[in-house]
Amino acid sequence: MGPLATADLIGLDTILQSVQGLHTAFADSKYRPCPLLVRMVDAGPLGRKNGRGFFDYATARTT
Repeated sequence: MGPLATADLIGLDTILQSVQGLHTAFADSKYRPCPLLVRMVDAGPLGRKNGRGFFDYATARTT
C-alpha cells in the first residue's frame, strides 16, 4: 500500500487535523499542511469513509 492509499484509509480529514496540530504545537514550517490536502478536505473527498479521496472507491469492485 502506497502513501496515498494509506492516506485514504486513515482519512484525509484526520491527516489534516494531525498535521495542523503539529504545525500549531511546533510552529515549524515543515509541518505546514500541503495546500492540495487542504483543498481536497474543503471540497469533500475524505478517503474511503465517503468513497472518494486520492482514489475513487465508489466504482471500485472486489472479486
